[in-house]
Amino acid sequence: MPDEVHTVCHLCGGGGLIADPKFAVVGGVAKTLDNGRPCLHCDTEGRFPGIVLPL
Repeated sequence: MPDEVHTVCHLCGGGGLIADPKFAVVGGVAKTLDNGRPCLHCDTEGRFPGIVLPL
């Protein structure tokens, strides 16, 4: 049994970042870049202390 129980963030899946794809042209080739943006739901932690039900 772990010392602490955590819930993975339901919005970012635990990564702390949310996909934010952007169109870009790099070297004359069209691409989709995804640098991500911070998850405001978990404040980029990727988890919550305790058991949190999805809303």
